[in-house]
Amino acid sequence: MNKYVEEFSTYLTDVKKASVNTCLSYIRDITQFETHLTASGVTNILEATPEDVAAYIEALDQAGKSDSTILRATAALKCFYNYMILCGYIENTPVKSEVKRRKEKHVPEILTNQEIFLLLSQPKCTDAKGIRDKAILELLYATGIRVTELISLNVTDVNADLGFIRCVGEGRERMIPIYPAAAEALKLYQKRARNALVTDPQETALFVNVYGERMTRQGLWKIIKHYTHEARINKEITPQTLRHSFAVHLLENGADLHSLQEMLGHADISSTQVYVNIVRGKLKDAYSKHPLA
Repeated sequence: MNKYVEEFSTYLTDVKKASVNTCLSYIRDITQFETHLTASGVTNILEATPEDVAAYIEALDQAGKSDSTILRATAALKCFYNYMILCGYIENTPVKSEVKRRKEKHVPEILTNQEIFLLLSQPKCTDAKGIRDKAILELLYATGIRVTELISLNVTDVNADLGFIRCVGEGRERMIPIYPAAAEALKLYQKRARNALVTDPQETALFVNVYGERMTRQGLWKIIKHYTHEARINKEITPQTLRHSFAVHLLENGADLHSLQEMLGHADISSTQVYVNIVRGKLKDAYSKHPLA
């Protein structure tokens, strides 16, 4: 148990006067969330993002956990992060004020083709930062890789000339093709922007921040939020949104399920099957508009 969880445990018992069962349940929920974060490459529970919380809740849902279990886990995380704010460790909580119950089955947010076009066209390639951001957005949508996988990419993991990247995630290595526009964006970034941002010649990270250091999850999150606002898209877009959109759009254009599973890095094809259900739902909605339906 890390020091933050220990402090929270003391807070529950000494200040909140929570019952023994509540305290044990909350600490168990937070510990399980911490384990989930570690498996996703996040080593500090204070660095969790709303995307991490949403992914954890979704994992509980897919594991068949009851509504009460999911709501309690959410309450535990909300209480924990509110206390972290009170202590001055963080400024904002990654836990949303409202979380859907399982009965209101969460359907991943999917961007339309027009929304994708709008988002990808926002970065202006007039300076190093704009060129970098363009490459990041293009690569996220071109490959569907996870945010942790993207920020972990090194220069040697990319071959824009041949049109593929080497990605290592959740203990598996995979080669993912990228479409020409994404390859060109990467080439431009490597040629004109990266060297302008990097301060240490020994830096191996592909994407770096304005200080020349490897891009962080929080930095990437802010980039997407910024361009979502600039595009005036009235949806909550996260790196996971681009991953979901990548998967659904590929299926809609004829990709087979096993190839998609390989590109997404899913160990179990049942995780990929979720996108098939989304496509079927969209087709059903479209057919319902038939004049004789």
